[in-house]
Amino acid sequence: MLRQKPLVMGIVNVTPDSFSDGGCYLEPERAILQAARLVGSGADIIDIGGESTRPGASPVSAEEEMERVLPVVEGVARRLDVRVSIDTQKYEVAREAVRLGASLVNDVSGGSDIRMATLAAETGVTVVLMHMLGTPQTMQLDPTYQDGVVAGVYQALLSRVRAFEECGVSRENIWIDPGIGFGKTVPHNLELLAHLSRFTDLGSRIVIGTSRKSFLARVLENPDLPIAKRESATIATNLYAYTRGASVFRVHRVAGFRRALKLWTACEAYE
Repeated sequence: MLRQKPLVMGIVNVTPDSFSDGGCYLEPERAILQAARLVGSGADIIDIGGESTRPGASPVSAEEEMERVLPVVEGVARRLDVRVSIDTQKYEVAREAVRLGASLVNDVSGGSDIRMATLAAETGVTVVLMHMLGTPQTMQLDPTYQDGVVAGVYQALLSRVRAFEECGVSRENIWIDPGIGFGKTVPHNLELLAHLSRFTDLGSRIVIGTSRKSFLARVLENPDLPIAKRESATIATNLYAYTRGASVFRVHRVAGFRRALKLWTACEAYE
C-alpha cells in the first residue's frame, strides 16, 4: 500500500483547562520552550490552541484566545524551523495567527464559519476540517448517528469540503479529521478507526487525534488509568490508523511515536 509521508503534529495547549496539559504552558516562554522540545523530538507541525475543547469545556472570547495564543504563534514561527498550526474555531483568531506565521488552521468545528474558507482561499494556508457532533458542551451527552457513525461523519465532512471548494480552497489544502472523541462513544471511535480508508477521497490528508483520550482507558478496561500512562495506547491507535490511511498524527508526546513509526515503516519496506 502506497502511503503519504507521515507527519507528526505536536500539541501545545495554552489553556488553563485542557484535559491533558491544562495550565502547563500558559506563559508564552514556557509554551515556546515546549514547542522546541517537541520539534527536537521530531515534530513536523506545532499545533497551538488557546481554547479547551474537552467535553463540557466553557468557550472563551476571541480576545482572550488571541491574548493566549498569538505571542506563542509569533515566537514559534520566528524562532523554530517548523510548520505552525493554529487550533481555533474563530475566524478572527485564525486570521491574526496566519498573519503572524501560521500556515495551517486546525478547525474542530469543521469550518462552521465560512469565513475560514475565504481566509484559506486568499492566503493559501491549509485547513483541517474536523467533525464534531454538537459543541464541546453537548457532544458527549448522547451521541447518535441515524445511518451509522461512518456514514454520518463522512457525509458531514463531504458537505464541509464541498463548501470550502466552492469558496476557492483547493483540495490539496484541505485535510480532514473524523474527530475521535468529539461526539462519539467508544464503539463509534473504534469503528471510525477501522474504516478510516473510507475518508481518503475527501481531502489530501487524514488527520487523527487519539492522544491520551479517555476512550483508550475504557477500551483497556481501566477507566481510571492516569492520562500520562496512556502513551502506549496512543501509539497503538496511531499505528493502526496509519495502516488505514491516516498520515497526520496529533500527539502530546512525539518521541515515542516517532520511534514506533520508524520501526513500523522499516518492517514495511521488506513486504
